[in-house]
Amino acid sequence: MTMAFPAADFTAGGGAGNAAAWRRQGGVLGVAAVLLLALFWRDSADLARIWWTSTTFGHCLFIGPVIGWLVWQRRVELARLQPASWWPGLVLVGAGGLGWFVGDAAGVALARHLGLVVMLQGATVTLLGPYVARGLLFPLAYAFFLVPFGESLEGPLQSATVAMVMPMLALAGVPASVDGVLITIPNGYFEVAEACSGAKFVIAMIAYGTLVAHVAFVAWPRRIAFMAMAVIVPVIANGLRAFGTIYAAHLTSVEAATGVDHIIFGWVFFGLVMAAVIAIGWRWFDRDPDAAWFDPAPLQRLPRQRIDTYVAAALVLTTASGFAGWAGAVAAQTAALPDRIALPTVPGWQRADANLAAPWQPHYPSADHIVAGRYADGQGRSVDLAIAVFSSQHEGKELVSFGTGALREDDRWVRVAGLPPIAGGAAMRITAPGPVERVVATWYQIGDVITASPRVVKLETLKVKLLGGSPRAVAVHVSAQVLPGESVSAAIARFVTVAGPIERLADRVASGQ
Repeated sequence: MTMAFPAADFTAGGGAGNAAAWRRQGGVLGVAAVLLLALFWRDSADLARIWWTSTTFGHCLFIGPVIGWLVWQRRVELARLQPASWWPGLVLVGAGGLGWFVGDAAGVALARHLGLVVMLQGATVTLLGPYVARGLLFPLAYAFFLVPFGESLEGPLQSATVAMVMPMLALAGVPASVDGVLITIPNGYFEVAEACSGAKFVIAMIAYGTLVAHVAFVAWPRRIAFMAMAVIVPVIANGLRAFGTIYAAHLTSVEAATGVDHIIFGWVFFGLVMAAVIAIGWRWFDRDPDAAWFDPAPLQRLPRQRIDTYVAAALVLTTASGFAGWAGAVAAQTAALPDRIALPTVPGWQRADANLAAPWQPHYPSADHIVAGRYADGQGRSVDLAIAVFSSQHEGKELVSFGTGALREDDRWVRVAGLPPIAGGAAMRITAPGPVERVVATWYQIGDVITASPRVVKLETLKVKLLGGSPRAVAVHVSAQVLPGESVSAAIARFVTVAGPIERLADRVASGQ
C-alpha cells in the first residue's frame, strides 16, 4: 500500500517540487502504514498466516506485488501530480476503524481484515490527497483482494459440482448414487468437500479476471463479459475435473485416482484454465498497451482541505488507535462462571456408557467449560448431549468460528446434508468411516437469546458488547446415531422436550445448578 518512486522519474515528469513532495509524502505514508500494521499486529499476522497456509487464499500472496506493478505502470502520469495531505481522508480511516471494531466485537474475521485494509487505503488518501487517489483508484480498489473472502461460495458450488457430475457419470455408464455431497460408485464413495467444490479456483479467478479486465479492456460490456467467463469457465472445468477423478476411480482405484487428481489440480489444471480464459478473451482485447492509465491534466492541482503532513499522519494513527483501545475495553467484559459444570438430570433418561462404535463430540478448544455424555431411555433409544460454555468471546475464543462446533477441521465426520429444524435447532446429517451416520441438532444462547443461526450469534454478540448485557455464551448439541427402523429426529425432539426448554437447560448447566 505504500508508494515509492525513483526521484528521476518524477523530476522528469513533474519537476523537482513534485519529486520532493513524493519523497516526503511517500516516506511518511510508508511509516504510517508500518505502524498501522504493527498496531493491528494480530490481524496482520492472521492475514499472513491465511495467505501462506490456506490453499483457498494462496493467491493473495500475489496481490501485493500486483498492486506494486499497477502503481509502477502509472509512474509517468503520477509524476505530474503533487501529493498533499488532505484531512477529509480521515473519514475513510474512521470507516475502516469502525468496521474493524465491529468485526472484533462480533468475532467476524472478514470485517476485521476488511477494516484494516480500508484503514490503509484511508491513510493513503489522507497523506497523498484526493487527486493522487483518483490516479491510484484501481490499485487502491484492487487491495480489497488482500482480504480473504468467498468461503460462502463453497456450499452452492458443492451443489453445482454434484449436479454436473451425476449426469456425466450416467452418460459414461458409471453406476452412481448421490446422498447430499457423497457420490457412491462400486469402487467406493467420494465426498464433494469444500476443498473440491472449486471455490478456491473461482475466488482466485475473480481476482485474476478483475486484473485482466482492467488491463486488457476499455469497453465496459467487454469487461463484464470477460468477468462472467472468468467465473463460469472454472465452475464448468471443476465439474469436468470431478467427473474425471470419479471415472478414473471407476477404471482403477479410489486411491490412484485421488492422488493423481490432487497433483493435476494443484499444478496443471488451474494453469490450463487460466490460459484457456485468456485465449478465449484475447481477440476482444481493446486497450492500447501504450495508452495512458489515466489523464493527469484535470488532477494537477492541490486540494483545498490541506493539512500538515506530520499532523495528518498523527491523526491517522490516533484515529485507528481509538478503535483499538475501544475494542480492548469491550473485550475485558466477562461473565462469572462456576468452577465446574455438570450434565443435567433428565427425567425418563438415564446416563449411559459412551458410544464406542460411533464416538462423536463437538470441538470447542477455547471454551471455559465443556461437558458431554450419553443418555438412554427405557425403550432402548439413546442420544448424546454436549454443552460448551464461554464466559466471554474475543479473537481466538469464539462460540462460532471456522473449525469449531459440531465438526472440526479435517474431522473424521463429514457433513452430508442439512435437515429440517428439530425443536427449533439447526439439524444436519453427518457420516464417518464405517460407514456410520449421525444427526446433530444445534442451539446457541447469547445473553437471553436462543438461536440456531451463526449469523444471529454474531449479531447478538455485537449487540451485547455495544449495549451491555451478559457476555456469557452457550452452545448446546444433541446428537443420535442413525439406526435402522428408528426415527432419530423424533428421539432428539423427545429428549429436548423433557430436558428443555433449551434456554432453561443452558442456564441450568452454565450456572452449575
